[in-house]
Amino acid sequence: MTPSIVEGLQTLNRAAANQRKATVWPQREGEPSLEGAAVGNPVAHSQVVNLWKALKEAGHGGYTLEMLLKGSKVDVPPPAPKPEPSNEYKALMARLRRDQEQREYERMANPLPPLETFSQRYPHGANMAQAFAAVNRPSGEADLGDDDVTYTDVHRQLMLIVNFVASILGVAATLWIVARWWSTPARLFLTMGGSILVGIAEVAVYSGYVWHLGEAKKKDKTLEEVKEIVQTWAVGAGDEVEAEAVAVGRETRTEDTNLRRRQKYSK
Repeated sequence: MTPSIVEGLQTLNRAAANQRKATVWPQREGEPSLEGAAVGNPVAHSQVVNLWKALKEAGHGGYTLEMLLKGSKVDVPPPAPKPEPSNEYKALMARLRRDQEQREYERMANPLPPLETFSQRYPHGANMAQAFAAVNRPSGEADLGDDDVTYTDVHRQLMLIVNFVASILGVAATLWIVARWWSTPARLFLTMGGSILVGIAEVAVYSGYVWHLGEAKKKDKTLEEVKEIVQTWAVGAGDEVEAEAVAVGRETRTEDTNLRRRQKYSK
């Protein structure tokens, strides 16, 4: 309630007392009582509207609804008290507390062993890792990954597939245009047949090319590699001992003095 509301109620009560009438304010269910009105007491909005109408009818037009509501605040009732927990809930919480206290005591009496780090578990792990890295270090360019040869091979295969598709589509379009005076089913059969024949021909040519490469590799593998001892000499036996060059698996040939050969010592 605001001071204006309290003053308006008192004004109506005095007017009713002068006229010897009892002021009866209709109170609905859930609305606060207006008996003993004081600033700060709760009041419903419907009661403020009824008060404003009653003042207006009684000739007190100075009490506007805005004047009555000015300074009022929303009354928030206090929250309802929490219900008392049941006996089963209390027993459950007591048991959970006892279990938690027992686990904490067990943890204090028998502490878990500290977690081992990798260096503690494997004291020589760093050396092993370095040794493994040294052993598996790439020794050649081929070990570093795909090289230009691999990319070239992939590019050639992709271009081959594009060539096949372009040949088939080109033949199909040509046959479709050439047979434009034929009926549609005949043009379709002609186009499909020509495309299939071109595809078979392309596959046959490529298979022959691959077979030819395979045969060439087989012939290269059948060639014998000839190794020969160019020159020998003794270490610590005085002057170098020259010998004739001997071809492994072949006849003996003399050393060509015009060529520089790597010399090999034999003890």
